[in-house]
Amino acid sequence: MHSPTQGRRCEAHGSGASPTRTAPLVPAPAQLYPARPYGPAAAGHHSMERPLDPAQLGDHVDRLYRAAWALCGSREDAEDLVQETYARVLARPRLLRREDDLGYLLRALRNTFLNQKRSERRRLRPGPLPDQLDLVPDPQAREPQAALEAGELYAAVAALPDDFRDVLVAVDITGLSYKETAGALRIREGTVMSRLFRARQLVVRHLEGGSG
Repeated sequence: MHSPTQGRRCEAHGSGASPTRTAPLVPAPAQLYPARPYGPAAAGHHSMERPLDPAQLGDHVDRLYRAAWALCGSREDAEDLVQETYARVLARPRLLRREDDLGYLLRALRNTFLNQKRSERRRLRPGPLPDQLDLVPDPQAREPQAALEAGELYAAVAALPDDFRDVLVAVDITGLSYKETAGALRIREGTVMSRLFRARQLVVRHLEGGSG
């Protein structure tokens, strides 16, 4: 026996009426294009970015100069390298991602140095003579002998293999932490520590007159 409800369904079907649909054929716009999150969730990946403030760059000139001197082994070349680095950095706005100003500037200094070496193809130059080194001014030097020792130290650092030199410059000369150095050079902290240990050994041997 059919119920009245079943009879009405059959009559409606038999009369050609379309059955009621329970869901649309085309999804609603919200289903096709899910709403983008707003607020903190949406800005999460941007929160790690910040602009480099040109007004603060002068605070790092001294340490970048010492780093450049260690890279080049020459006071004059170091001055040119720092100026060229700042010119490139200031040429357009810069965004920093998860790093501080000094780490970013050190990497920019290193990249500028490597670009100069590749483009200029400069020949190997002999190291400065001892009577020239004592004329190199050093901010921490109070006597000519101290300036001579500083010049020898920077020359020894400049003579290191690139990987060792970069780590030693970042940590011992620029003053970055292991973590900051790893971020600036894009290597692991363990690699920083092992290269730094080896670099210090080579510098000591060089200053003592031994072979690395």
